Amino acid sequence: MTPPAVREAFSYQSIACASLGSPFMAQLCNLFSERDWPQTALKDRVYSWTGDLSPRGESVPLRVAGGLHALYLEGRAFDGIYPPSKVSDEVLWDAVEGVLIDYDDFLCNWVKSAPQTNEVRRSSAIIAAAHVVADRFGLPLRTSELGASGGLNLKWDHYGLRIGDALWGQSGTLLLEPDWSGPKPPIASPSVVERQGVDLNPLDPTNPLAALRLRAYLWPDQPDRIERTAAAIEIAEPLVNQADAIDWLAPRLTHVPRQTHMIYHTIAWQYFPSERQTEGTKLIEAAGLQTTDQTPLAWFSMENDGGARGAALTLRLWPGDVTLNLGRADFHGRWIEWSGQC
Repeated sequence: MTPPAVREAFSYQSIACASLGSPFMAQLCNLFSERDWPQTALKDRVYSWTGDLSPRGESVPLRVAGGLHALYLEGRAFDGIYPPSKVSDEVLWDAVEGVLIDYDDFLCNWVKSAPQTNEVRRSSAIIAAAHVVADRFGLPLRTSELGASGGLNLKWDHYGLRIGDALWGQSGTLLLEPDWSGPKPPIASPSVVERQGVDLNPLDPTNPLAALRLRAYLWPDQPDRIERTAAAIEIAEPLVNQADAIDWLAPRLTHVPRQTHMIYHTIAWQYFPSERQTEGTKLIEAAGLQTTDQTPLAWFSMENDGGARGAALTLRLWPGDVTLNLGRADFHGRWIEWSGQC
């Protein structure tokens, strides 16, 4: 019998996927919630999982689904089953059961790592926040991304954000056009003079196997996301360090004159252990106390706060420890509700 925690996590993920425009993922996760899994090591691993399996915690449903999608992308499974094909619950689950048995070792290894979607549309929120930071301080930016995965959102300044007929950033490689409500952010000229990221399991997007992992966590019935990620991979660089995010950040908190240090993370903080979250907050706040007008610090987060709609966009600024609640965003960056608190 499926443990209640597993059933609830996959059911919750199914509802979330439906709300995020993926009927296929909603169907797949619902089947995992309702059906009896075949006896495999993966079943034992998931059924005995400790901690929060849900999207609010360790996102086990997305880990499993990502592994299945990877097998499809490699041409090893689900031919004629996955989108653009549309099949019944019975046909889909019959195929899934076979894959769970045939690729048990692969899937057990796959779910050891947290999801790494590197959703490029989240750069819409980063671009907007960076313009707020640049408008306020007027200094070049040194950026640090926590939980950077493959580093695709480290290159946010190479993308463009279009709201109506106005453009923030560049219009060349990748143009992001979220459904925007609320006032527009200021148009400044953020200039990134140095950028680095960190991840416990960084992916080099120039490596084909790493690029596969980035693509696998996209959803099979959302080809537009896959196309955007492919475009971002084309200009990506291996800029992500392998380390504990907080240990890596600590020495980077030393201030550099005439530079604003912008720390940011998007749907990553929740994956850090609670003690690491506490330590990271203390370190950043301590660094904030040492800032001057010539060494400002900005901390931007796009994270799940348990709200009814999307993720909270929060920006803390020093000197002065000012907190701006910039609004909310869809977890995949499809829409942004901007508060105008700048």
